Amino acid sequence: MAEATTAVSPLRCRMIDDMSLRNLSPATQRSYLHAVAKFSRYFGRSPDRLGLEDVRAFQVYLVSQGISWPALNQTVCALRFFYGVTLDRAEIPERIVYARTPRKLPAILSADEVVRFLEAVPSLKARTALTTAYAAGLRASEAVSLKVADIDSDRMVIQVRHGKGAKDRTVMLSSQLLGILRTYWRLARPEDWLFPGRGDKPIDVQVLHAACRSATKAAGLVKRVSVHTLRHSFATHLLESGTDIRIIQVLLGHNNLSTTARYTHVATSTIARTQSPLDRLTLEVVPPA
Repeated sequence: MAEATTAVSPLRCRMIDDMSLRNLSPATQRSYLHAVAKFSRYFGRSPDRLGLEDVRAFQVYLVSQGISWPALNQTVCALRFFYGVTLDRAEIPERIVYARTPRKLPAILSADEVVRFLEAVPSLKARTALTTAYAAGLRASEAVSLKVADIDSDRMVIQVRHGKGAKDRTVMLSSQLLGILRTYWRLARPEDWLFPGRGDKPIDVQVLHAACRSATKAAGLVKRVSVHTLRHSFATHLLESGTDIRIIQVLLGHNNLSTTARYTHVATSTIARTQSPLDRLTLEVVPPA
């Protein structure tokens, strides 16, 4: 199962097949395989020869190494899948406990900070992709995976395909964002992928992450800004503008309303807004100098 070997073991092949049959995303598959391989290397044995006490010892080790709570729970998900599905040992997964993740309030940008941030992105493609991520509340992977055909100007919606959990959903397309996308299309002329990358692939998500880091510095923002920060800001700004929280839940693609409800704790402290940031987002997309 170790990743260092060139030959793919039958056990690893079986786990890959199990994940593919359940339509897990490529990123989730890579994460699960990495976690199980790390578990195997820690004990120097094939993971199918390890049991529940070994899992517990591995969790204790990871905590002692300062692993983040989300990363620890991702490992738990991987091991629960491996034992419950690939090894068909149904008695084990429910006994592999999740860590209770400390609930932190997300960092939120004000409407002015959103404008400053986006204006600091010099690349036409990256700026438009990040603007779209903010104005539609998209995850980074969802923004880069958009196709030209997903922009429905007649119904004023954007079709998000294969979002988190391989679920499709429809999100809002504001008139301001439509104007920006039309300007972008006239300049870039994308044919299939809205934000094309190399070859026949969309732009790499790492391009957006790098653009966030450089734009944060260029805009002089002290907050740490990521694509997900823009998503958090979108949700909070909608809530502050009076949008029903259940509508926001649908737009974000959250399974549980409690996940969306955390934005109420952020919004109440800055609710002095009288205009929706989406109405103020009239950035003119121009090619870099």
